[in-house]
Amino acid sequence: MHPPYRPGCGSNEIMLQQWLYQEDAWMRHTVRSHGWAIQAVFGTGRWAPSECSCGCRHSDEGDSPPFAYTVGMFGFGHPELLVFGLPIGTAHRTLNELGERVRHGQRLRPGELVTFECWPHRLHLFEFSDDGDVPVLVAAQRFYGANQARPVPAIQCVWDDRWGRFPWEPGYDPPAGLQPMPGTFRDGG
Repeated sequence: MHPPYRPGCGSNEIMLQQWLYQEDAWMRHTVRSHGWAIQAVFGTGRWAPSECSCGCRHSDEGDSPPFAYTVGMFGFGHPELLVFGLPIGTAHRTLNELGERVRHGQRLRPGELVTFECWPHRLHLFEFSDDGDVPVLVAAQRFYGANQARPVPAIQCVWDDRWGRFPWEPGYDPPAGLQPMPGTFRDGG
């Protein structure tokens, strides 16, 4: 395991290139060995459920939520998969289960509602366009040599709350912004 690269912490161009080389090697090995990798991006600020009593704050203006996405689904002829706002372990399990479905021939499509045997939530799937000035799916775009004009296709997986409501429905429980509405997130994390 190598230490994370942190721009501005005594780093230079050589350190950045070494870090990118290690990341690329890890990504190639993981995708070759398992079929895909999960890339997690930690959000800024602190996120907690509305009933949290630990003193955590909800997102302030300008904070971005955590998210995770696959790198390798495109190699199966399928869009990459992206989910916002889930704890990292839950995001990994969810994306890996969806990846196994794709590996076994299932095509996940925008507009579809996906259910799970061992997870109480449903996912509503939306097309995700990663064609902004700064990509969101940085590792996937880098892995496939994609660019703003021809980004890797992706699907955003939006989960429901404990009452079965989605973010666009009245009374949705998690904090506003934890799951950006499809087509609205442009962070570049």
